Amino acid sequence: MNWRGALTIYKAEMARTGRTLMQSILAPVISTSLYFVVFGAAIGSRMESIDGVGYGAFIVPGLIMMMILMQSVSNAAIGIYFPKFNGTVYELLSAPISAVEIVIGFVGAAASKSLVLGVLVLTTASFFVPLEIQHPFVMLAFLVMTAVTFSLFGFIIGIWADNFEQLNIVPMLIVTPLTFLGGSFYSISVLPPFWQTVTLFNPVVYLISGFRWSFYGVADVDIGISLAAIAGFFALCLFIVWRMFKTGYRLKT
Repeated sequence: MNWRGALTIYKAEMARTGRTLMQSILAPVISTSLYFVVFGAAIGSRMESIDGVGYGAFIVPGLIMMMILMQSVSNAAIGIYFPKFNGTVYELLSAPISAVEIVIGFVGAAASKSLVLGVLVLTTASFFVPLEIQHPFVMLAFLVMTAVTFSLFGFIIGIWADNFEQLNIVPMLIVTPLTFLGGSFYSISVLPPFWQTVTLFNPVVYLISGFRWSFYGVADVDIGISLAAIAGFFALCLFIVWRMFKTGYRLKT
């Protein structure tokens, strides 16, 4: 195992984040903070509590999870796509590193960025609404597993994409709608029975529900099912990445 090679890729990706600090860190934190101001402070003060939790505090886990999902996919997809786009991928392919080390480097960097953003957004939210974390280890587990899993998913998109349109179509038309309809801003218990059933086919529901449970002990879905869902999606993404390299799917322009 060439850990030095994986670490080099990781450091290069993290250095790219440092060069684009405004776009990579500040912009997501500021945009997510606006949700707290609008929904938490302005609207939340006029709404009833949900399951005994104030609305402003209730949406915090959903907003953090929404940001981590989208940023993990975006960071990993862009990280592996740009070397293909500008031709530097051939330097990567000629280096004495394996597919496993490439995945560890790019996915590890994307997940690290998302975790940093998650901590920053959580800290920012604490200034707007009162927060409590009843199960911190479960919260940390959800953060790490979600960041790594969706970074893998983004890595798959980056390898598959041949142009910028393909690079953006899955995050914009699939990930974003599923996140907004996954209970980020509401509990699915307020929906009519038919739409509750339909919503349960949205995999993001299980992630947001489990993450919210780690804060307040309330959830739309049993915590065991939520943990099984994220573990299953991680295994699926890992299998797809393995098959792509196993069947000779090359990183090329």
